[in-house]
Amino acid sequence: MKHQFAALAGFLSALSFALAESAPVVYRASFENAAHHEARITASFRDLVEGPFVFRMSRSSPGRYALHEFAKNVYDVSAVDGAGRALEVEQRDPYSWRVEGHDGAVTVSYTLYADRADGTYSQIDRTHAHLNMPATFIWAEGLEDRAIEISFSAPDRRWKAATQLPEARGRLTFTAPDLQYFMDSPTELSAYDLRSWKLPDGQTVRLAVHHDGNAEDMDRYADMAKKIVAEQIEIFGAAPEFDHGVYTFIADYLPHVSGDGMEHRNSTILSSTKGLYEADFAQIGTLSHEFFHAWNVERMRPAELEPFDFARTNPTPSLWFAEGFTNYYGDLARVRSGVTPLDDYLEDLAGTLRFIINAPGRKVGSPQSMSMEAAFVDAARAIDPDNRPNMFVSYYPYGEVIALALDLTLRTQFDGVTLDDYMRHLWKTHGVTEAPYTHEDLREGLAEVTGDTDFADSFFASYIEDGELPDFEPLLAAAGLKLARENPGKASLGRVSFEEHGDAVLVASNSLVGSPLYEAGLDRGDEILRIGRFKIDSKDDYENALERHKPGETVSISFLSRGREIEAKTTFVADDALKITPYEEMETDLTNHQKAFRMNWLKAEAGAEVAD
Repeated sequence: MKHQFAALAGFLSALSFALAESAPVVYRASFENAAHHEARITASFRDLVEGPFVFRMSRSSPGRYALHEFAKNVYDVSAVDGAGRALEVEQRDPYSWRVEGHDGAVTVSYTLYADRADGTYSQIDRTHAHLNMPATFIWAEGLEDRAIEISFSAPDRRWKAATQLPEARGRLTFTAPDLQYFMDSPTELSAYDLRSWKLPDGQTVRLAVHHDGNAEDMDRYADMAKKIVAEQIEIFGAAPEFDHGVYTFIADYLPHVSGDGMEHRNSTILSSTKGLYEADFAQIGTLSHEFFHAWNVERMRPAELEPFDFARTNPTPSLWFAEGFTNYYGDLARVRSGVTPLDDYLEDLAGTLRFIINAPGRKVGSPQSMSMEAAFVDAARAIDPDNRPNMFVSYYPYGEVIALALDLTLRTQFDGVTLDDYMRHLWKTHGVTEAPYTHEDLREGLAEVTGDTDFADSFFASYIEDGELPDFEPLLAAAGLKLARENPGKASLGRVSFEEHGDAVLVASNSLVGSPLYEAGLDRGDEILRIGRFKIDSKDDYENALERHKPGETVSISFLSRGREIEAKTTFVADDALKITPYEEMETDLTNHQKAFRMNWLKAEAGAEVAD
């Protein structure tokens, strides 16, 4: 998160001032009942003013855009004053507590249940304490600017801490200058493996991985991470100035965690249910995405996220840029660094293009409006079904495709100008200075980089505010890449997922607006009985029916919908899968311009394999 303390000296000076003016908030966390996923936590507050003292649990977390009711896992709450006398604790709403009659000091004690290790929640067990701070610690209203000290009592002497918090006196004791920094500082306590290296500017990168793998796995993963880090620094021209000169990747790759990635100012949380070797080191994709956030989001920040409010959602219309452009560069850094083969990159890119080009949600809203839907989709859960497949397009791939369009358009229309130049410009104007940007700032930045206000206005109006897409075929052709149908002539009834229950084949997802299944009246939960002359008792039967027909053919389809058997007509369409093929694989000659274009964009030579 954006923070006024950019260097250790500044932090220590401010901490000394805070200690002189008022006592810091002091937290203690112990894990005696780790077997049952509990922590016992105390929080001590001193130098309080007279009157009611209110403390609360957060409802949102840095990097998340939806509400998360962390208070549901807090219980056995009690409080005492400075003399140790018990205080009555009154809970007036689900998220906060209140005490009166204190003597200027209050110590709160409570039990926390935590058993989900990802970027949002916390997990405590015999192997580790994985702590996201908003999901773990209460905080006091009116004391947000106070310095903080946190000490952990580990049940296992082998446990050490991976965190962006600077160390203080004593083992497993750390400090933070204020609540904003503290809440943005996830901490992993475990017997993790560690690799570290120096950047050219002297700063340190640490890779802390809690896993069941071996040293060879760690060495290979660290080597991949080094290449990604170096490539992304090259994109911006310099690494961010990390507070305390250190950036930490905090990873849990274990069967009992949940897959995720979450950026923070000087660290990131990475989690996966698979080990490194088991996943063939696929976790490097999330690592690449999250590290790019060290520039884009953590220092180049949407104005709407400043300051972050832990008591409500924090919406911004710029997630297409904050997350989508990060998605684009996370993948681009992998292929440019040689970590990901070109063919793999192009396969993933074709899948993303297919999804966005054919997404019915694009008719509902633009990348800007989809960003505002984050409160309903960003790991948020609801009981009632929704129609998201038809009304929402994730700002991650949506923004990624916009970034691709802008990058290729700049390289095609403006001599020597690329998306890298745009990102560097924004970094200098809004990242180094940490001046939060607005939607208008992003548009003006594009006008400044291109020297063409009309182009910037038109691009934002068409692709950000209205939701249009360019023709990607000629844009990719400039790099000697052919975008085409993957399965020409193959019949389809639209993209859909199924569930099998015995010999019943049920539609498991919303049918997409405009698809043959949608037009025939099928929706989630309906059972397909017959397609033309084919009885459907399995997914294989469904695929066989598709293979025996061609696009444009019309047949009858029978299905069971909430107890009623219905028969309708449906017309097959062409399968919408796409592929991107290098010209040389089609035995088509590339021009020197196409070769240079591809090298400058992807750092991949025509006809040359990229090492894995």
